[in-house]
Amino acid sequence: MLQSELKLPKYYEDPSVLHVGCEDNRSYYLPFAPGEAIKSSRINSLNGDWDFRYYDNPFELEDFTQAGYEYKNYASIPVPSCIQMHGYDRHQYTNVNFPFPYDPPFVPLENPTCVYHRCFDIEQTPGENKYYLNFEGVDSCFYVYINGNLAGYSQVSHSTSEFNITSYLKIGENDITVVVLKWCDGSYLEDQDKFRMTGIFRDVYLISRPVNHIRDYFVKTLLTDNYTKAEINVDFEFSGEAVPVTGTLTDASGKVIATETVKDSKLVIEMAAPSLWSAESPYLYTLTISTPEEVIYQKVGIRSVEVVEDIILINGVKVKFKGVNRHDSDPVTGYTISKEQAIKDLRLMKEANINAIRTSHYPNAPWFNELCSVYGFYVVGESDLEAHGATSYYGASWSDTYGDLVQREIFAAGILDRNQRNVIRDKNNASVVIWSMGNEAGYSKAFEDTGRWIREYDPTRLVHYEGSIHQTGGHINDTSMLDVYSTMYASVPGIEEYLKSNPKPYMLCEFVHAMGNGPGDMEDYFECIYAHDRFVGGFVWEWCDHAIYRGITKDGRKVFHYGGDSGEYPHDGNFCVDGMVSPDRIPHPALAEYKNVIRPVRGVLLNKEDATIELENKLDFTNLKDYLKVEAELLVNGVTKEVYQLGALDVPPHGKITLKLPVDKNLFGNESVTVKLNYLQTIELPLTAIGHKLGFDQLFLQESILPLSKTTGKSESKGNTVQVEENGTKIVVNGENFSYRFNKLYGSFDSMVVNNHSVLEKPLEYNIWRAPADNDRNIRNSWERARYDKAFPRVYETRVSQENGVTAIYCKLAITAIQIQHILDLQVTWYIGAEGTVTVEIDGKRNKELPFLPRFGLRFFLPKEYDKVNYLGYGPGESYIDKRRSSWFGRFDQEIADMHIDYIKPQENGSHYGCEELTVVSSYGKSLHITAQTPFSFQAGRYTQEELAEKAHNYELEAADSTILCLDYKMSGVGSNSCGPALAEKYQLNEEEISFKATLYFE
Repeated sequence: MLQSELKLPKYYEDPSVLHVGCEDNRSYYLPFAPGEAIKSSRINSLNGDWDFRYYDNPFELEDFTQAGYEYKNYASIPVPSCIQMHGYDRHQYTNVNFPFPYDPPFVPLENPTCVYHRCFDIEQTPGENKYYLNFEGVDSCFYVYINGNLAGYSQVSHSTSEFNITSYLKIGENDITVVVLKWCDGSYLEDQDKFRMTGIFRDVYLISRPVNHIRDYFVKTLLTDNYTKAEINVDFEFSGEAVPVTGTLTDASGKVIATETVKDSKLVIEMAAPSLWSAESPYLYTLTISTPEEVIYQKVGIRSVEVVEDIILINGVKVKFKGVNRHDSDPVTGYTISKEQAIKDLRLMKEANINAIRTSHYPNAPWFNELCSVYGFYVVGESDLEAHGATSYYGASWSDTYGDLVQREIFAAGILDRNQRNVIRDKNNASVVIWSMGNEAGYSKAFEDTGRWIREYDPTRLVHYEGSIHQTGGHINDTSMLDVYSTMYASVPGIEEYLKSNPKPYMLCEFVHAMGNGPGDMEDYFECIYAHDRFVGGFVWEWCDHAIYRGITKDGRKVFHYGGDSGEYPHDGNFCVDGMVSPDRIPHPALAEYKNVIRPVRGVLLNKEDATIELENKLDFTNLKDYLKVEAELLVNGVTKEVYQLGALDVPPHGKITLKLPVDKNLFGNESVTVKLNYLQTIELPLTAIGHKLGFDQLFLQESILPLSKTTGKSESKGNTVQVEENGTKIVVNGENFSYRFNKLYGSFDSMVVNNHSVLEKPLEYNIWRAPADNDRNIRNSWERARYDKAFPRVYETRVSQENGVTAIYCKLAITAIQIQHILDLQVTWYIGAEGTVTVEIDGKRNKELPFLPRFGLRFFLPKEYDKVNYLGYGPGESYIDKRRSSWFGRFDQEIADMHIDYIKPQENGSHYGCEELTVVSSYGKSLHITAQTPFSFQAGRYTQEELAEKAHNYELEAADSTILCLDYKMSGVGSNSCGPALAEKYQLNEEEISFKATLYFE
């Protein structure tokens, strides 16, 4: 006998039905009984294990509303959670494309459907209190049944839905069943760049409230008299009849500031000399809202946000957003995030000097902005709205179709609803300073109407929406209701052009795409940000890599999967692995780079002769003496010689101070002399401790006067004899303790033996290729069309001569590839001294018809026993010409095994810029010393560039049985072109003339 089926009302394909049985939106708060302060007896959590059944579509649902229905054969699933994290449905990552046909408002008939069930008890007679069922987040839509009765329906995944279920309840045990669909018409407005997950992924709870109670309230703070006086206004709404309300304001120490009674649904508290809230000083008062039967505790931050003369001011002060875009995301729990997980993010951000967060691209957990108010972050609160897939029409330009979806009248109500739910929920958080109407959905009249509603409802904050800059579908954009002009990934020259004439404050809501090895242009952007008051700052895309944890390999490596690893279609590969921290929150080099770019102090050298420096306070509200101290570290040839304690300096916000360092000139020789200014925290803060390193500057008092004198290379014989033998393909140079074999076909050595040890395990190579980084994703196509990845030498002439005990091998050759013109034409001379020293002089001309080179240099395959390096250059982290602000010029010792950066998608990594000396040391005491006439880059590791380019995941990498050393004349920068602008020309290896001289010495 067939089980009877439950027919759901087709709300999920009807944009005119957004919510059924839902309460009006309200701010996020939890009521307490009088006398309670920590745990509320009014809240009955329904988190925990629920009965669960999965269906492929909603048409096969068993009719659980029938009398006597038993939830047999149901599994169990934790609530909150995402079903994909528990083996149901499949993982899918897509960025722009909708994961279903573009057929609004219809969704696929095969629409994964989940049935959740549990029981709960009611002890009081329903009617004596009101009972509200709250879901803080369900993806994508859901139907609620109480004791077999349909009590409501709702959508908008990342918002709270509240149902008054009083009339459905009975004393004793009650039954709740929730049907969740993966797709609904709202999914067209939730096309965010993320893994697509399903389920009840945030908290569920029941609230018991008096029949008459406060329904909602709105706290606004008004600053007057040059920000020295404050007025706190609270507007109240009631459910049922109005009840007596008293508001008591206490300061952070618990001292009562004022107690006032609500009159005509309004509370007014006036204050003199208030402590103002900012991200640097997140001072919060507590407003205790008391009624005869309830108490609500609301944290209040007194601050203003305004635009004056096209400049964004907070509390009357010009500010800079040093921000990041953040998702609620975890590799194990998916969308389900605890406060502990969120605080871990916030701690890492504070440690990295980050002061602002954009909640991309939806409201984060409802308590998240409370945490931001407590710990001090400016928040751009974004609505749960993105319709990026409208750009993917076949045969049409995105500029024609971008606004197609949001310009359809059927979605106008949904656009307004999503913004109202965001604004009303989070309106009482001091941290929220800007409302964002959504992300990448084009523009329409619906957005204009929505922006006007926000401005009218909440005139205390600013309104932003990047999609307003795109004119599509014939719609003439009205942006008069927007306070901020924002773009994504604009180039610095493009930003400078905007700032010349356009009137609104400017913000980069996304910039410096932090995908893989990068970004490499952060400093350029912040030079521009600091140069223009109207440029308020930006938000890095993005905070963390998104990936799914799949366990560990036999050798202990973590397995993270990205788009396509679950066999899904469509998908966007590893484009989700684009954060400054790994999925499990291990910082990438990008975070260290960002941290130092946005350091709280910037130092410059005014005079080398007397070591006069200038320090500028880049904080907006804090005197340096109240936050940090400065330590000056004198390094000679990269080694610390003296440390000077400059202490706490009295420098007001945005102020400067000039100092003379007590440098001992007697320490100066012919070597480099630098001062490293270290900025150390001096106060204990909730997320960072005394002594925390806030950043540094390095100032060069003296460059190396004879920087690389060892590189003459043409050493004369000291009595040692050298023999040279030559045939058609080889030149063998034999000395007292070495034998080098030169391959005339390749123009380089294919064997080098020193003291009976072979130091080359493969022929020495000319090298122009690198394993493409994620930020090479666009230029890579040009590089591969030019066959840089398949280049090889073609030798035209080889000569050998001897003079004064020095053997010279001259080669004329080209770097070329099949079916391609010359890439480089080179003249190379190898000088071999009688003691085995080798100096190479390379003069070349690059073919400027071809794209700039990834790199140029030599590649060595050394025995794997060469496992340590000592170098004088930029370290200890990886450094590139455009990514070196977290590195300093010094002398470093490192294990080669520690120099690999383990990006989830393998790629170019671990290079070191600006080196003057390098020694590679073996475990059996032998070493290779390298110097050059000009600073060089090097890279040492166990993975070949071919291996890094071939493998899709870091856990698949197989180490070579050699140490691979790349000695580079130059390495092109990494930039942020995985989504941002093309690599700036100044960071490209695009010069036509190349001249490189280096000396190698084995001992």
